[in-house]
Amino acid sequence: MSRTSRRGIRSRAAGALLAVGVVVLSGTAGGLTLPIANASSHREAPLIAADPAVDNTDVYAFISPDKPDTVTIIANWFGLQEPNGGPNFYPWATEANYDLNIDNDGNGKPDLSYRVSFTTDDRRGGTTFLYNNGPVTSLRDENLLFRQNYTLSISQGVNDWRPIAHGQAAPSFTGPASMPDYGALRKEATQQLPGGGTVYVGSAEDPFFLDLRVFDLLYGGNLSEVGTDTLRGYNVNTVVLQVPMRDLALKNDPARNPVIGVWSDTERRSMQLSPGATTPVGDFVQVSRLGNPLVNEVVVPVGLKDAFNGLSPSKDATIPEVVQRVTDPELPKLINSIYQVPAPATPRNDLVEIFLTGIAKKAPTLDNSAPPIQADLNSQVLNADVQPLAFQPSEMLRLNMSVPVTAQPNRLGVLGGDLQGFPNGRRLTDDVVDIAVQAMVGAAQTGKLVDALATGDKVDANDVSFAGNFPYVALPSRDKTAPAATSTSPNGIAPAASQQGDDGMSWTPIAAGGVGAAALVGGGGWLLMRRRRVG
Repeated sequence: MSRTSRRGIRSRAAGALLAVGVVVLSGTAGGLTLPIANASSHREAPLIAADPAVDNTDVYAFISPDKPDTVTIIANWFGLQEPNGGPNFYPWATEANYDLNIDNDGNGKPDLSYRVSFTTDDRRGGTTFLYNNGPVTSLRDENLLFRQNYTLSISQGVNDWRPIAHGQAAPSFTGPASMPDYGALRKEATQQLPGGGTVYVGSAEDPFFLDLRVFDLLYGGNLSEVGTDTLRGYNVNTVVLQVPMRDLALKNDPARNPVIGVWSDTERRSMQLSPGATTPVGDFVQVSRLGNPLVNEVVVPVGLKDAFNGLSPSKDATIPEVVQRVTDPELPKLINSIYQVPAPATPRNDLVEIFLTGIAKKAPTLDNSAPPIQADLNSQVLNADVQPLAFQPSEMLRLNMSVPVTAQPNRLGVLGGDLQGFPNGRRLTDDVVDIAVQAMVGAAQTGKLVDALATGDKVDANDVSFAGNFPYVALPSRDKTAPAATSTSPNGIAPAASQQGDDGMSWTPIAAGGVGAAALVGGGGWLLMRRRRVG
């Protein structure tokens, strides 16, 4: 795609989506912005909550900032890991398939999938309960008694899996005395892939940030319960995959076909229990799935959550109950009942575009109306070689690979004028909670950008810095109050300077309908005063 074409996408999307604002709450909320519900997919459905080892928590997809001809996909599992949760800590499931899927033609089916499967090398026997019996300085250190090996396979069709790499996963972080240089272990667990690309499998600090007290009547019923990063100090199991754009694009041509859809899923075999043992039986069954954050938590009701986890994206739009929860969502009504913010009119075709079709002027709608967000950003229908009649509305995270890396990322993504951020893919620094609430309260229909999320849940960045190079995620935390693990080795991967995701500024509405030296945004005309954020 030419530079001119990229500027065209950028300007059209910015023009439409910068007009998408936040509804400022009145009444009991005291003019504060209401945060959205839940923490991505941490325990989002009844069945998967009882099987955390295969529970998808988050998916990220972004242009690699230091290798802009590649895309980095991060998929996390096993959320809410208390760092000191020994002696068994947090192993990957061995009777499971952990998949990362790419749809580049928009039919809701994977055109390319990467699968990670595990085996366990448990050397503890009947002699000890310890995960390690001394300091671990390498993955092959004899003191590391519990090890897991993985196979990375690729499929470009139906069940045509082909192994492309074998490796040892970095272990759970058991503490600074046991693992004095986790950065060195992570470096050892990072390997290059044939034909280009890199993979890391192991532990990391959970990169998702938000205040989870949402379940106490939406932050206490008066927004008094905000400002605490609930996931501070917790870890996750992560797969970080970096591959050339050409491998992901339709017909291997990212210039003609820059948009991809991404989601992860987990398949598990049933386990037959007997005293002191389990035996896998039967076929693999999909038990967890994740594309866009917050969908299964906020959009899907509890009676459909388990079914949604087992559903293929290609089937989403064929299930009336799922579609109805997108076009007539529950959360805006809940916000209205507690904070007296009017719920937007239905059907919510703006949410259909955000969650099911991607954002494009010619994206299909479920009722054949014009897409409400008139911008060309991240729907596969924008790919030159897509067959429009084969396009299927389906829930996944969509990324336009032609949008160049932003020099100064804004935590608000597209709504902050940064077209490389969520909902165009998802970066680690994107504040998806504060972004997503705008969609839920109907900001795309109001056309007003009011106060660029200076309040929200008041958790605007991760508690620790992300790395500036692969695998980007922070080293695992050692406990819930102390900093993450560090690297003392000059060859280790230490966290880079913090990327807060914006310019350190916030915007506060000071007048409506006026034009002055400050910015004027949206159909109603809100005059915004820039102030430096404190703290």
